[in-house]
Amino acid sequence: MTFSRITVDATRMGGVPCVRDLRFPVASVVAMIADGMTVDEILAEHPDLEADDVAESLRYAALALQERELPLRQPA
Repeated sequence: MTFSRITVDATRMGGVPCVRDLRFPVASVVAMIADGMTVDEILAEHPDLEADDVAESLRYAALALQERELPLRQPA
């Protein structure tokens, strides 16, 4: 899978994946969705972003999670 809207540059934002060199981390987009914001709300609050940026951020995050094993805390 290729990503045209996600950039990673070791000299910017410490190499954190960002949306289109905007210094807007993918993690921030995912967090807004997780907090219940709609795409329209995100775009209204951050006019530099586009709907395709949000969609690609979610695809990027999903792929990143598929490639690593995350420890799950066992219930007490």
